[in-house]
Amino acid sequence: MGATKTLEFGEKENKLARYAKALAHPARIAILQLLAQKQTCVCGDLVEELPLSQSTVSQHLKELKEAGLIKGEIDGVKVCYCIDRKEWQAAQQWLNQLFDTYKGSKKCC
Repeated sequence: MGATKTLEFGEKENKLARYAKALAHPARIAILQLLAQKQTCVCGDLVEELPLSQSTVSQHLKELKEAGLIKGEIDGVKVCYCIDRKEWQAAQQWLNQLFDTYKGSKKCC
């Protein structure tokens, strides 16, 4: 497999790419929507609300956590997840900056 050359790009591009990767699956979007709606830590009942197995939900939670969009805290035998407010706001800012760079053009193909 070839090198991704992520080192050739700046922190901004790499961070934005991590957010985009985390958002690139409908299950992860659904997880983020559930966590955002509840506005509290959720322990264990994510699987009950999604049409996915525990192991699949765990994999998606891992991706979201690696991107920094959520955080998890161990509570006994369960892990409780919630939106990482600071990172959520950073992701929103970075994505808005990307979309704001395009001003529109009447001379497009």
